[in-house]
Amino acid sequence: MNKFIITTIIVVVAGISVAFASPLFYNTEINEPLPDSMMEDTMMEDTMMEDTMMEDTMMEDTMMEDTMMEDTMMEDTMMEDTMRKSYSGTFVGVGDGIHDVKGESRVLFLDDGRDVLRLENFKSTNGPDLYVYLSTDTKATNIVNLGALKANIGNQNYEIPDGTDLEKYNHVLIWCKSFSVLFGSAELTATS
Repeated sequence: MNKFIITTIIVVVAGISVAFASPLFYNTEINEPLPDSMMEDTMMEDTMMEDTMMEDTMMEDTMMEDTMMEDTMMEDTMMEDTMRKSYSGTFVGVGDGIHDVKGESRVLFLDDGRDVLRLENFKSTNGPDLYVYLSTDTKATNIVNLGALKANIGNQNYEIPDGTDLEKYNHVLIWCKSFSVLFGSAELTATS
């Protein structure tokens, strides 16, 4: 009877160990494209830039130098007032030889009003129950859960809930939920 109980315990422990350790031995890869409205924005910006350059050239030929300087200063001020800050950061692994993350993170502001966190050139050691969090620190004290990590290698997108304050939640964490362990983080810094 005792042998049966011991054997059962060993089998259960081995099964649980394999379930939790198996992600360490294989990689999953994804390569999500930029969100559709982001691609439209990029194409539209290129077209607008060409149009603006053409208009600027024509204006230079017909306007006085003082007027041009005044217009340029006014346009720069207006653009600064209406542009949203962009946020980006570089991932840093924990540095313990087991948990490692590399790549870039940036926030995309889409035409349809959605904000998306994009992980680019991303690579993480695999592990069980990995999630992507926005956090106030690297300890996951106060978080916004963006969902399970889609793959441990590749470009991927995560929708940011409406009203998320990126000045407050300025750390992107790759977090093992089962063991409350940080694999790596990127601090989002704002640029105008």
